[in-house]
Amino acid sequence: RADFATLMASAAVPVNRAESKAQSSAESTLQSSEPTRRRPCACIVLGMAGSGKTTLMQRLNAYLHERQTPYYLVNLDPAVLDTPFGANIDIRDTVNYREVMRQYSLGPNGGILTALNLFATRFGEVTKLIESRASNLRYVLLDTPGQIEIFTWSASGTIISESLASIMPTAIVYVVDTPRSANAVTFMSNMLYACSILYKSKLPLILVFNKTDVCPHDFAVEWMTNLEAFQAALQAEKSYMGSLATSMALMLEEFYANLTVAGVSALTGDGLSHFFEALDAAAGEFERTEAVEKQRQCKQQAEVEAQRQASASERFKADRFEDAGAKVVLDGSQDERQDGAAQALSSNLGILGEDEDEDED
Repeated sequence: RADFATLMASAAVPVNRAESKAQSSAESTLQSSEPTRRRPCACIVLGMAGSGKTTLMQRLNAYLHERQTPYYLVNLDPAVLDTPFGANIDIRDTVNYREVMRQYSLGPNGGILTALNLFATRFGEVTKLIESRASNLRYVLLDTPGQIEIFTWSASGTIISESLASIMPTAIVYVVDTPRSANAVTFMSNMLYACSILYKSKLPLILVFNKTDVCPHDFAVEWMTNLEAFQAALQAEKSYMGSLATSMALMLEEFYANLTVAGVSALTGDGLSHFFEALDAAAGEFERTEAVEKQRQCKQQAEVEAQRQASASERFKADRFEDAGAKVVLDGSQDERQDGAAQALSSNLGILGEDEDEDED
């Protein structure tokens, strides 16, 4: 927290542009000369309210601390009264949730959303702080608000996830309440939400079944791999939702094929070793796929920018010809426009010569 507050204060100090440019070029040269270091993996923990996200963060904190693995904890929930873990960066140190509600006359959900949006405007300072510690970190864990839609479907959630993905491998951890998902329809609802998060974020997703100390997640794995077993469980649902879930199960088969699943218990710590193995695998997947996708996007943006500059250049030439008195033919060739401009300039020079002869007379 002290590092983040110091960095926030230093962000307001003006910096000489020439010195900044020289420093950035020197840093880029130094980074290119050094061997490539392993970047830390960012883990964004999402889940429905009551699924055990914060408790899981506490257990991850204890697990990594016990094994002396370097990590960073970020709390993005502005409305939480107390966290069972010590966050290195806490949104509550920057944004006062209750003051936001009072000033903007908002309710609880609107206050959380506005506070997260305000924090997202300064998230670049957070990424700078994480980058400065990246050489000594292995994981960056982020706890999100209990209202999952506030982070998932808001602009601030997109800004935060894309900012992290631009500097390090990033994975989404979707926490599922295993005892509640024992109902087939509830299970299907969780799977559909996880599917929507995957395709919206375009980041590797790990499906974590929490509270396995209460209810093992074996039934969920069987439903994901055996369609007939899931359809048999849906037979008890004699309703429209049961029929709808049966038809959607066919669509989710492809989603299940490439999905990483881990069962953990935030209370006892069971399954955490398998969870971090899955997280490391997701980081490797990010390096393989997201890097290629980023190169493709950069190439596409460069082509769009080249077309924009060419179009702007053509419009500039047309404006110059039109100022000279030429008749601009939008669908004509460039030679026609140049000939028209030359004739217009010649006529203008002739008029100027006649005016000078009249003045002499």
